Amino acid sequence: MPKRLEQIPIALDQLVNTVCGGWADETISSRAWRKRDDGRGWALLRRVIDALFFWQKDHCESAYLSEKNRLQCPPALRGQP
Repeated sequence: MPKRLEQIPIALDQLVNTVCGGWADETISSRAWRKRDDGRGWALLRRVIDALFFWQKDHCESAYLSEKNRLQCPPALRGQP
């Protein structure tokens, strides 16, 4: 799949997260991992998402670390303040 087509589902995910009160550049998976200790709802959502992405070990944690390390940014912007 071309890189551009891979970005569309991520953009939609970020849009839904933003509409639901999250940060504009964060996916639902990353938010579910970040807020997993903020209540049973977030912990349950994290488990559901991880189950949906069963072929990816610890999907939500990986999404969070990717966001934290700015891996979703274009290579030219990574590591920039």
